[in-house]
Amino acid sequence: MNSHGTGRAGPPAPPPGTQVSLALRTPAEPGAAVSVEGEVTSVAYESETTGFRVLRVRLDGERADNTIVGVLPPAPPGARVRATGKWVIDPKRGQQLKAEALLVIAPSTLAGVERFLGSGLVPGVGEAFAKRIVETFGDQTLAVLDNHPERLREVNGLGGKRVEQIQKAWEHHRVIGAIMIFLQSHGASPALAIRIHKRFGHKAIAIVSTSPYRLALDVWGVGFKTADRIASSLGIAKNAPERAQAGVLHVLHERSQKGHVFEERRSLALYAASMLEIDENDADRAIAELGQAGRVILDPLSADIGTAVYLPELHEAECRLAENLATLVAAKAFGVQLEQVVEKAIAGFEASTKVSLAPAQRTAIEAAAAEKVVVITGGPGVGKTTIVRCLLMLFDGAGLKARLAAPTGRAAKRMSEATGREAVTVHRLLEFDPRSREFARNEENPIEAGVVILDEISMVDLELMDAVVCALPRETRLVIVGDVDQLPSVGPGAMLRDIIDSGVVRTVRLTTIFRQAEGSLIVENAHKINGGMLPTSAEGKSGEFYIVERKGDEATADGLLELVTKRIPQRFGLHPARDIQVLTPMHRGASGTILLNERLQAALNPEGPSVKIGQRLFRLGDKVMQLKNDYEREVYNGDVGFIVNMSQESKSLRVQFDDRNVIYQETDLEELVLAYATSIHKSQGSEYPAVVIPLTMNHFVMLSRNLLYTAVTRGKRLVVIVGDPRAIGLSLAEVRREARSSGLAQRLRSKSGLA
Repeated sequence: MNSHGTGRAGPPAPPPGTQVSLALRTPAEPGAAVSVEGEVTSVAYESETTGFRVLRVRLDGERADNTIVGVLPPAPPGARVRATGKWVIDPKRGQQLKAEALLVIAPSTLAGVERFLGSGLVPGVGEAFAKRIVETFGDQTLAVLDNHPERLREVNGLGGKRVEQIQKAWEHHRVIGAIMIFLQSHGASPALAIRIHKRFGHKAIAIVSTSPYRLALDVWGVGFKTADRIASSLGIAKNAPERAQAGVLHVLHERSQKGHVFEERRSLALYAASMLEIDENDADRAIAELGQAGRVILDPLSADIGTAVYLPELHEAECRLAENLATLVAAKAFGVQLEQVVEKAIAGFEASTKVSLAPAQRTAIEAAAAEKVVVITGGPGVGKTTIVRCLLMLFDGAGLKARLAAPTGRAAKRMSEATGREAVTVHRLLEFDPRSREFARNEENPIEAGVVILDEISMVDLELMDAVVCALPRETRLVIVGDVDQLPSVGPGAMLRDIIDSGVVRTVRLTTIFRQAEGSLIVENAHKINGGMLPTSAEGKSGEFYIVERKGDEATADGLLELVTKRIPQRFGLHPARDIQVLTPMHRGASGTILLNERLQAALNPEGPSVKIGQRLFRLGDKVMQLKNDYEREVYNGDVGFIVNMSQESKSLRVQFDDRNVIYQETDLEELVLAYATSIHKSQGSEYPAVVIPLTMNHFVMLSRNLLYTAVTRGKRLVVIVGDPRAIGLSLAEVRREARSSGLAQRLRSKSGLA
């Protein structure tokens, strides 16, 4: 803190260009930007978690208190503060200063010091002890607390334990205040300062001062531009080696968030040089320096690829997964030889279920009996679930304990309903501990099972698959089920595709639509799309797959809005928010997620209590989606729920996800977006009663066959494509599968002696 009492250095000057009014007799007009000083008289509300506070402050020259609200550092009664912000009118509470920044300057009067110490800032020090401390030291009170806290023993009634408590609490208060002042003086908003402090604690100043670019990598919601701006304010030059290295790491992390496990060296240098506006050679030099320091791994993967640049954790995961999976495939299995009992199990299953298995299904079951690890892949309606049910009967008969798991809670619930057996999320299978952020099941403490069946494997990324295989005993069988033609996982890697492409694991691909699914136009059209053929639109009002032609982005968005809010609910009796999901290829444009969500919110949930964070407006009853994995609260990237409660004052929300509620404080709200419309990528592993898919020529960059296929296979009762038929044709013609830079298939072949 820069100022702690009489006769000492005054408060720091406000930032250049700040409008200052230190003696406002009457508050400025609403909306006017001001900077004010005064003494905190009381704290009406505060949240240590979010940093949101409501302060009552006696401004200089004022007789009555004013209200200051915002995400602010701790400011107990008696503290002197300087706040910069704008006056606003709250409908319930009248005029308030909505602070954009607030600095705690410390008390300037003995009465203020007394209120400051007696405010509850220090455990065990109330008004009586505060009065004794001030009477003992007078205007030197804060100097004693800062520099000679041992002198507090001179105060009558203060024992050693209480003196120690006061010393610790005072030091904590000073550190937090110093951190907030430092961060805000270098361009961090109060909300960002709270997040930085939450992430780094008392080390925040040291870390930001020496490694400001860590903010972009370690603090959720901080982009490289923000970190770069803070670094610039700290005097780091544009051509500084640490800036180039930070830029390279940022690009590598950014590419991993797009699914790539590595980036080819020259390509990485080009990306980084372009973003940083530096020479490509400087970027390449930064890559070499990062490699020497062990912060990236340079791997001469192959002559075709050249040098692959990995983040260390992804390189380790890929190498370990290849090693362990190859070992698992080759190891001897638990129990009896299943080939000897497979025919009996199939006959028993057919007799008990009155189902006759198709030849391809029999092949899949026989493969799972014969092989230690097997992949069963195919689209909707080809009988994958029936195969799993038969396999469970086979494993039960052989005395093998089978565990079922899927990547998400929704997928696990569907698996459980379809099989009549308990299915859990992969994280629960591995017994994830949110406090330690580690899996309890690992090589030392493996999963107890003779067989593990993993469904929806296309959603599983590299690091999670690595954790699963690490936790499997070498004698355990592994059955991998999924649809390789869907989009790959949101995280790095393309597990199902890579495992199949390696040729190391026996793969059965199912293509024939099982007869229970015959007659489903959704299933038939999904297979047509996968084969590059135009889907068929139903005729009449009782169909389940329609194509509604609209030309242009705006017309498509208008048509979609009418379908979701009126036509589909009226004709099919579906709820426009709970039952209908809009899936779009892009975020931008009239038929992208951002504008569609704004329009659908206005149409479906136009009124009621609301909270605004930046440009995002959340209203009670809104449909929202989680954007990142939050293991502590057990809510994951892509989970969709509804806002069931909110506090406008503290800007906190309660969101219901299926059968559980999750609290979001203000600093957590960047993890949420409206979900009336979501990207097709985010829909993986989900099923909805109805999906509406806008397709326009504006989406051409994203359009591909497996993108459209993934969207269509999300719908259970109804699928509607609205847009330009030319965009459908473009999707069908683009046969690329979403390219992922990955070395897993090559490493698997090498470890298995097939390279």
